[in-house]
Amino acid sequence: MGGSIMGKIDAILIAGPTASGKSRLAMELAERHHGVVINADSLQVYDGLEILTARPSAEDVGQVPHHLYGHVDPRADYSAGAYLRDVAALLPGLRRAGTLPIFCGGTGLYFKALTGLLDVMPEIPMAIRAKWRDRLIAEGAEALSAELQRRDPEMAARLGPRDGQRIARALEIVEATGRSLLQLQAGKGPALINPSRAHKIVLAPERAALRERIATRFDLMLAAGALEEVRRFAVHFPDAGPTAIKAIGLAELVAVLGGEMSLDAARERAITRTRQYAKRQETWFRHQFDDDWLRVTSVVDLSQALRLL
Repeated sequence: MGGSIMGKIDAILIAGPTASGKSRLAMELAERHHGVVINADSLQVYDGLEILTARPSAEDVGQVPHHLYGHVDPRADYSAGAYLRDVAALLPGLRRAGTLPIFCGGTGLYFKALTGLLDVMPEIPMAIRAKWRDRLIAEGAEALSAELQRRDPEMAARLGPRDGQRIARALEIVEATGRSLLQLQAGKGPALINPSRAHKIVLAPERAALRERIATRFDLMLAAGALEEVRRFAVHFPDAGPTAIKAIGLAELVAVLGGEMSLDAARERAITRTRQYAKRQETWFRHQFDDDWLRVTSVVDLSQALRLL
């Protein structure tokens, strides 16, 4: 059966909001079609937060091969460009082995990058990045905005004078490449996956059901040792980068460990934030993915999707 589907498609892409059931579907399809699961979630790439980011368990990994989970140091920046390089290194071996790549995750930009619909930025030397981040902290956004006005006035005109992170990003691009961020955004990146040769699925469960699943999952995380995981993470990675620390529940459980919040309050806040995040993800997928993506909203839809494969 694996050979027959590999003759029809080159990959399966499974997107959807957090707690929508992507991982279970990916594993079922991998078992059915001689496939492997490849991460497409920007937080699950980081080491140290297996429970809190809902990474596949050791049992899951033993059952089906998984790639690009937990392989990045939390202190490092990890971009869509870095993700593409990791995928590009992985795909040739899978294709030689006749193994179907099944991409699974909630980071829409990764899917756009895979299919050539996202501009891929150049790697910025750490010294240049640190320089502008330090200046942002020391001088403030408006001072950097004036600097960007001198170096790249067109880009400066598009950014508000208080949008510090984007201003710093634009300045580091100019310094590293000698080109405006606008020029780099004018093209398209390379496609590692041909969209016409991929089966594309977006999971979009009914809102009330998803809200309940999010609450249940966070309780399971706590039962599995999320608080102790956060304690270890804080010890080993006190200087974790700005992306890794966005993991929902991390700040809340750190506050619990510091005596600044009760566990019940942290639980409620983390669940609320996760529900808000899931809503933003679902909105993004609805607006950014075209009709070529099969939108699965119910068990019936899922059964129909599986019959197509």
